[in-house]
Amino acid sequence: MEVYMRILYFTDTHIKGTNPKNRKDDFVESLEEKFREIVSIVKEKDIDFVIHGGDLFDRPDISISVVSRFTTILKDIEKPIYIVSGNHDIFGHNPVTIDRTMLGLLKSLDFIKVIPREKPIIIEEMGIRVGLTSLPYTYDIDSTPEGYILRNVPENVNYSIHVVHGMLLDRPFVKGIPYTLVDDILDTAADITLSGHYHAGFKTIEKNGKYFVNPGSLVRVTNSLKEIERTPQVAILNLGSKINIEMQPLKSAKPGEDVLDRTEMENCMFRSERIVQFKQSIDSAMDFEKMDLNDILLEVTLSEGVSDEVKEEALRRIANSQMKGY
Repeated sequence: MEVYMRILYFTDTHIKGTNPKNRKDDFVESLEEKFREIVSIVKEKDIDFVIHGGDLFDRPDISISVVSRFTTILKDIEKPIYIVSGNHDIFGHNPVTIDRTMLGLLKSLDFIKVIPREKPIIIEEMGIRVGLTSLPYTYDIDSTPEGYILRNVPENVNYSIHVVHGMLLDRPFVKGIPYTLVDDILDTAADITLSGHYHAGFKTIEKNGKYFVNPGSLVRVTNSLKEIERTPQVAILNLGSKINIEMQPLKSAKPGEDVLDRTEMENCMFRSERIVQFKQSIDSAMDFEKMDLNDILLEVTLSEGVSDEVKEEALRRIANSQMKGY
């Protein structure tokens, strides 16, 4: 009988203590139920390791009471948990600030292991060795596909897994939103690329013996009609003589129409239309592709003619300003 190393992967949990406007249920209680189900899956499926794709929290300085509420559940997993930092886990889209965040606190307590970008982590079980590498979220993550492409695989490993938190997609997306296509990174040396950030996720892609996986966000917080139809799920990686990846929808995830408020969605769609009209009225003066402040800042930092030194200083000041504001 063949033996396997089993890894459970999930992403974008956006832990928070309040209800999003478009949720009809108690968001925090629903998320707790999902975490408890994950604990059960880990035990039932004899999972060896757990990997989180980033955005564990909805903000970097989330309250201690909320962190305590969810870490109490997470500790029941009783297996090593690895994570890459997402844009909501850090200040100013800058991974350097992680030590000032709640994720950084869990890292310092060795409760969760943050996969470093500079040096791979080797995990081993049942005689199978796997190298873990990461690409945390940065303001320019999708300005080039290079960060998604693993060039060097750790020595003496059976498989290599690259965990990224960026806009990695299976097909072209909306104009003006930076993204990276799976087809652009097919020469990666990683056997498996695990991604997050894009909440809708996509079906597992296998090309040239390489796998690209995004099961989608564990939570549904957007106003997309797709979210009503989508069931949150986790991915289970079975690594033996070959790779087998299965998706497991969560039984605790209620039907979308039971948790997402269609009225709020329609109001949001109306507001979005008004924003588009406003955008069009000012396009002649300035090319705004997004109306969110952070996205506008992203546009500025990606502009040509701005030196890296200026960009880094701007991001440092943004992060400091956010930390003072919170």
